[in-house]
Amino acid sequence: MTEAKLAPNMPKWMRDHVDLYNKSGGTEGHMYTINLPNAPARAVPSLLLTTTGRKSGQRYVFPLFYGRAGDSYFVVASKGGAPEHPGWYRNMLANAEVEVQVGTERLRARARTATGEERARLWSQALEFWPPYADYQQKAGSREIPVVVLDPVR
Repeated sequence: MTEAKLAPNMPKWMRDHVDLYNKSGGTEGHMYTINLPNAPARAVPSLLLTTTGRKSGQRYVFPLFYGRAGDSYFVVASKGGAPEHPGWYRNMLANAEVEVQVGTERLRARARTATGEERARLWSQALEFWPPYADYQQKAGSREIPVVVLDPVR
């Protein structure tokens, strides 16, 4: 897999998460435990997504919570409910060829935005592993938060 760097302005907890994932070769960091206010700790599956910068051409890595859809994975482009899409999603729209690490497994994938019934089904699954996505969608207002399917390239 191509060397990638951390995206600019990535929060410290995300940098630390990527560091743990990388240093352990994926044996640690795959299940990310997060503490939310007024709720018990929650373990959420996470992967590392590497995209190519749409302007720079540089490879950037992002830790994201994920779900499974058959042989594919899916992630949610929430950016915490911000009014604009996250940079990794905009990168993916410009170049759908991505790299994914799930635990110790590394693969190449083609990213695509789910639509219609598929999006609705995957959104429901995403709310199961990360309920705050519902709050993020409210914060995002008129921006429909994309659900991105990562189809393995074999």
